[in-house]
Amino acid sequence: MAEASDTLGILYQNLLDAGCDEKTAECCMAYAKCGEWRKMLPLLSKHKTILLETVHAGQKQIDCLDFLIYRINREDF
Repeated sequence: MAEASDTLGILYQNLLDAGCDEKTAECCMAYAKCGEWRKMLPLLSKHKTILLETVHAGQKQIDCLDFLIYRINREDF
């Protein structure tokens, strides 16, 4: 775990915790080291979109299971 005063260490750990792959994390770290923080935003937005697509796909699967459970409980098969 990074020390509270270790901004780059905290950033790197946060990127890993957010599920960024090594390439994305390293690109973000390079921008941070150069003080170009805003250049990270497209990379982070892309990763967020990927995570949201995963969440939405999982939600669709849950909805399908809920419907199946509902139908079975109603003995509707």
